[in-house]
Amino acid sequence: MVSNLLKKDINDILQSALSEATDDLLLIDPTEATIQSLVEVATDFGDELPTVRMLADERAIKATMEDFLVASKAADLIDSGLLSLRTLDGTAANSLLISDESVLALVEAGDRIAALTTEDDTFVESARETYHEQWEAADEFGLRTPPISRVRETLAADIGEQPQADFDAVLAGLDTARGDGEGLDEVTISLLVAAKNEVLLYDISKWGEDVGIASKATFSRTKTKLEEKGLIATEKVPIDVGRPRLRLQLGDDRLREAAADELAEISHELLD
Repeated sequence: MVSNLLKKDINDILQSALSEATDDLLLIDPTEATIQSLVEVATDFGDELPTVRMLADERAIKATMEDFLVASKAADLIDSGLLSLRTLDGTAANSLLISDESVLALVEAGDRIAALTTEDDTFVESARETYHEQWEAADEFGLRTPPISRVRETLAADIGEQPQADFDAVLAGLDTARGDGEGLDEVTISLLVAAKNEVLLYDISKWGEDVGIASKATFSRTKTKLEEKGLIATEKVPIDVGRPRLRLQLGDDRLREAAADELAEISHELLD
């Protein structure tokens, strides 16, 4: 296993730990930043990723998973059986990475982070037993966000390949997708992409509810907010039976002229 590591980036430490792990890896009491980094590193790791069991403070998990970009990737890892999340009762003495062969304590100092490592067999065995018992007694964290692979697959099948490509382009231009002023949320992104492609509100909201992004009511409320802000416009489309349905359209010239990867930045400016 790796010796003591001194790095500027937690990603480097996680990459080393995952590369060296021969079986499963326990991640104990990680910070929000470490949870996010694990998801990113694990997603890029490929087929050789060991099984990761994360035992973390519930508040830290919830805060991290408010970001759709992180949560949807985590959901993919969970769906594939490579990641499990359970809630820690209390806090550990340190954030730890525990493998079959070593225990790494994660220590931050300013802009540097170190993984202090021991490979003492007795200590490693004791640590694994201690946290295995805590793991067995812990509650599973129920992540409600759908896997990003399922989102992409169903969006292409139910709405169209171009909306799916536009959806990916918007996500690629975002650092976070929380909808709290730090990034557009997944419902807003879906509606903007639908409007760019003149999709019916009924169709995009039904897809969003079916895949697990949000309810039809949430889509409707968000549409109303975006319409009031001038980002989205609607056009009534008659149907054979029942009330007309609404076709979504972009409501601002800057958005109509923008490429998909520019939608998020322009929308932010219009919402401010």
